[in-house]
Parts: sequence; C-alpha cells; structure tokens
Amino acid sequence: MSGADRKRIVVLASGEGSVAQSLFDSVTKVDGALHKKLFISAVITENPSAGIVARAKASSIESTVIPFRSGAERAQWERELGAAIAAMDPWLVVSAGFMKILSADFVKRFQIINTHPSLLPLFPGAHAVRDALAAGVSESGCTLHFVDAGVDTGAIIAQRKLAVAPNESEESLHERIKVLERELIIFGILALLEKGE
Repeated sequence: MSGADRKRIVVLASGEGSVAQSLFDSVTKVDGALHKKLFISAVITENPSAGIVARAKASSIESTVIPFRSGAERAQWERELGAAIAAMDPWLVVSAGFMKILSADFVKRFQIINTHPSLLPLFPGAHAVRDALAAGVSESGCTLHFVDAGVDTGAIIAQRKLAVAPNESEESLHERIKVLERELIIFGILALLEKGE
C-alpha cells in the first residue's frame, strides 16, 4: 500500500506522550501493526513544553503548537485547532492524553477517539485513577472510546482490565494502566479499520 493509500490521522496530546509513542512506533516502524495502514499527518498540542513534541520529532512526525487561550479567547483557540485539523482532512483524530474539553460543535466535525484510565462509565474525568482507588475497587483498567460532547461519555470501542493490588498507590496503578492503554490504542484502531469506520 502506497503512502497515498494510507488513512491519515492527527494526534492530540498535552503531556509526555507515552501512549502516543506506541502509536508512533506502530505506524512508523516497518514491523508495526499499523505501518502500511496509517499516516500520522501531525501531532497537535496546546502545551509548548509537552514531551510529546520531542517524541514526534524523534519519530519524524510534524508537530504543531496551538497555545491554549481561556475565557473570551477560548472560542478562537478552538477555531484555530479545528482549522489546523481540517486542513489535514484526517480519517481519525486520536486524543492521547489531550487535557482539554472540546465543544459539542467541534466534536461533531471529526471522528475523535480517546483513551481513558478507567473502565468507563465508571470514573470519568481528570482524576480517574485517584477516584477508583478512593472507591476501593478491586478491578480497574482503561477504555478506548469515541469523543462526544460529554466528559468521557462517548461510545466505547474497547476496554482492558487489570486487578488492583492491595494498598496500591495512584502512581503505580496509573503506570500499569498506561501499559494497557498502549496496547489498547493499537487494537482499537485496527478494529475500526477492519470495520471500515
């Protein structure tokens, strides 16, 4: 399959990008599961110091920083973000640790998926791992889901589970969940490709 035949994706991320790295490797390495199927048009972040920028550069993937603006300028920031994504005409937008809520109008424009460190619908939001431990659950995991206008309320694509260890710390559990997220994002995108979505 030539480069022109591969489906284009855009990656949104705000932080270190460890989950996104698994996607980069799967797409850019010859033995990667997504190597002949996808092309990463760009990584877009709102955080100029995000580790994802260096990861993208190391993988020869273009990155763009669109600094976040709040208050009265938030709508303009979202318009700029939307224009940057639309210019690449992606098949899929992958939110991999993108820590901004997008408007209902925005998420209708694109097919967006997101990884989340809990077994949704349990523990949505920014503190999922902490909330799960506070609730005393014996099982946790991660979810790949479509993004809609709610907070982690979109249709579930796939999930992975793990047992919570006795007296486990938030940091330890989150790191173990990230290992599952790195696998799940590849599995989920392959499933979407097979379905032709």
